[in-house]
Amino acid sequence: MVDTAAPRDLLRFATAGSVDDGKSTLVGRLLYDTKSVLADQIEAVERASVDKGMSTPDLSLLVDGLRAEREQGITIDVAYRYFGTPTREFVLADTPGHVQYTRNTVTGASTAELAVLLVDARNGVVEQTRRHAAVLALLRVPRLVLAINKIDLIDYDEAKIREISTEFAELTRSLGFPDDAVQIIPLSALAGDNVATRSERTPWHDGPTLLEHLESVPVDGPDAEAPFRMPVQYVIRPRTEELHDYRGYAGQVASGTVKPGDEVVVLPEGQRTTVAEVRTADGPLDGAGAGLSVTILLSDDIDAPRGAMIAAADHPPLVTSELDATVCWLAEKPLQHGARMLLKHGTHTTPVILTAMTAKLNTNRVAYTGAPDELKINDIGRVLLRTADPLPVDDYARIRTTGGFLLIDPPTGNTLAAGLVGDPLAAVAAG
Repeated sequence: MVDTAAPRDLLRFATAGSVDDGKSTLVGRLLYDTKSVLADQIEAVERASVDKGMSTPDLSLLVDGLRAEREQGITIDVAYRYFGTPTREFVLADTPGHVQYTRNTVTGASTAELAVLLVDARNGVVEQTRRHAAVLALLRVPRLVLAINKIDLIDYDEAKIREISTEFAELTRSLGFPDDAVQIIPLSALAGDNVATRSERTPWHDGPTLLEHLESVPVDGPDAEAPFRMPVQYVIRPRTEELHDYRGYAGQVASGTVKPGDEVVVLPEGQRTTVAEVRTADGPLDGAGAGLSVTILLSDDIDAPRGAMIAAADHPPLVTSELDATVCWLAEKPLQHGARMLLKHGTHTTPVILTAMTAKLNTNRVAYTGAPDELKINDIGRVLLRTADPLPVDDYARIRTTGGFLLIDPPTGNTLAAGLVGDPLAAVAAG
């Protein structure tokens, strides 16, 4: 048998911060220092930098690819960057800094195992820092890095950096981040201090460089230790004489682990059985963990069509048609009472109606206000939804993968909202 999947060597992380905090320069520095850009790209950046009268390469040009963005001086969309080192591969979601692009931060951070939140060392923790930290807490991003950027512009002032660190630590504790999940790194993306190379100008910083931290931080999110869940993507029925009794259920393990002999339940119908075999195209496995795409064979002849979920029998999800949820509205047209949409959860899509909007989140104060008449683009609110089909769901605070969903516009197929089952900020809001 093939052994259980090898340890993961991929880290998905996101960047966030206020406008002009240097996110693009930092991302460019990471790409440059890890030799993840081609020589002709570097030459083009050097020529453009000279044309702008700069004495050093403007590394932000490596990532701000759209002319309109550069002319405005802001990054306005989520850009995904791929790079690697001998230690680990990385997928980076670079999100915009403007307050009106909260939706892009939600998009970029929704699958992140870590977020790098930038602040300008001259300004410290500002309102947008608090807003981004609240969104990252809402999305239950497991780990957070505060990158105190532009330390060269404050002459590497240790006292100022410690002041910012203390204020940020108080903020993250109030949002429910454990101390060991937060790393604070003073750096200069422009000069390269503590990005990939330890700076001699910060002898008082005894922590890692940013790249050292990204290479060494554990990447298994909370879903890896959660109960087993796998939405069925496809039913495999080979039409051969040798495999005429074969019925496999293919999908990606959303959380937990599964192995032959495990007792499972197929939802929403609720049939119980055991796992006969776990396999991939390379053959049978001893077991499979979160993130691995597999085919599961069951001991009994059970109907588990696309959209069904195979889950741990001793810790199943809740099957319900009534969702109390949190949504980030992404569309230009506001969400209003009685809206009819489609809801996509895992591999299943069902009609849904909005029955109530119960509260709106003030991300500045991390507190809910009263029931709104509507939710506008970038608004985050609590809602009640009724689905046409019962869904097996988990609270998002418990399992991110099976606690998340999308709201879709039926005529166009456009995504209207990102949704989280339950209220991930309940403890914070109550405090």
